[in-house]
Amino acid sequence: MRADIVDKVRAAGVVGAGGAGFPTHVKLQFEAQRVLANGASCEPLLAGDPHLMTGEATTIVDGLRTVMDCTDAPRGTLCLKSKHPQAVSALREAVSVRGCGERIDVFELEDFYPAGDEFVLVHEVTGKIVPEGGIPLHVQTVVSNVESLLNIARAMAGRPVTHRYLTVCGEVRQPMVCRLPIGTPVRDVIALAGGATVSDYGVVSGGPMMGRVLEDENAPVTKTTSGVIVLPAGHNVLQGKQRSLTQMRMIAKSACTQCSRCTDLCPRYLIGHRLEPHRIMRHLAYTPGMEGEVLEDALICCECGICEKFACPMMLSPREINAAVKQKLLKEGVKREPSRETYRASMFLETRKVPVRRLMERLQVARYDVHPPFQERAADIAEVRIPLQQHLGKPAVPVVRAGDRVREGDLVGEIPKGALGARVHASIDGKVVSVGPDVVIRR
Repeated sequence: MRADIVDKVRAAGVVGAGGAGFPTHVKLQFEAQRVLANGASCEPLLAGDPHLMTGEATTIVDGLRTVMDCTDAPRGTLCLKSKHPQAVSALREAVSVRGCGERIDVFELEDFYPAGDEFVLVHEVTGKIVPEGGIPLHVQTVVSNVESLLNIARAMAGRPVTHRYLTVCGEVRQPMVCRLPIGTPVRDVIALAGGATVSDYGVVSGGPMMGRVLEDENAPVTKTTSGVIVLPAGHNVLQGKQRSLTQMRMIAKSACTQCSRCTDLCPRYLIGHRLEPHRIMRHLAYTPGMEGEVLEDALICCECGICEKFACPMMLSPREINAAVKQKLLKEGVKREPSRETYRASMFLETRKVPVRRLMERLQVARYDVHPPFQERAADIAEVRIPLQQHLGKPAVPVVRAGDRVREGDLVGEIPKGALGARVHASIDGKVVSVGPDVVIRR
């Protein structure tokens, strides 16, 4: 059974929908004691997961059961926030309808950030601490986003991943949750939402905390795109994401007070990891170059952004600095070895959870929290630009050429032999216009 499930998930091109896009078929090749369905939807403003859990509850439960069967896990847990009562009710009913209440339960989370970080989620639900530099499998747990579970269930029926659910909000005329073909240009996403309401704006792909600022609105929707947020130019969320590492180091040298609040509120520090962002900031501010053992701690940062968007009184950017340091170290092949054998969560863990409502006020995005409706009408997208790299690992190898006719679901990119990767499929019917880092298809 395991081999059949793994083959179907691999063939469908399923990747982690909630994070970096780890190829799901690889995760399913190991045994576990518990599978957690991650529906925490912890990023402010994003509403795709609550919509899916309400409207596709039975399919998500089917996907969870499939992962449990594949990993021989005796127990599964659907994890979501209590503030989504319709989704909670829908999932409980789906568990009852499928008759799997003895194996699957529903765990309700408080409304804090980052409840959806898989290390935080594992600790909240199981009480276990994933080791530094480790993965949930190190504590016999598999974590899978609810949209990934939806895609797994569809993969069992031979349906590849061709579309993505995402939230479109901010300074747009019609905020919405929609299902769009992978490769849809962001400019078309904004147009579908009625266009921007301001003339000078920036666009965040993802959530306001961990998302990235797009330099080009022609950038495509990918398998991991959870949101498109339009914000006025100069907005608080945009500013920290647009500084260079040199600028951030200079600002830190002149303004960092070493108060350690970034460390005090760091979710990884609070579950017992030796990550102290204030020490990294101090080292980079007063040490030339990018060397030093303390910098290796950046490799265990989850880049949640609490340090810079909520904790720091000087509005500095520990998260962006950690991300830059991490990128450099990974390119150099540096690995962060665990600093301890046993872990103990901080005694302050419960009192230092960051409420999402307060976080939105700090981010100055509370007025955009409008719980947008789902766009029922299918979008008519004329052209898609499908990246061959939408996942961790190697880019897919194109199996089509310019001039080929393809239909939605046809394979356009294959996993390189012997490499970590994921398949890529056509998301609309049409003609292949060009093949490079992207496969461009036009109706």
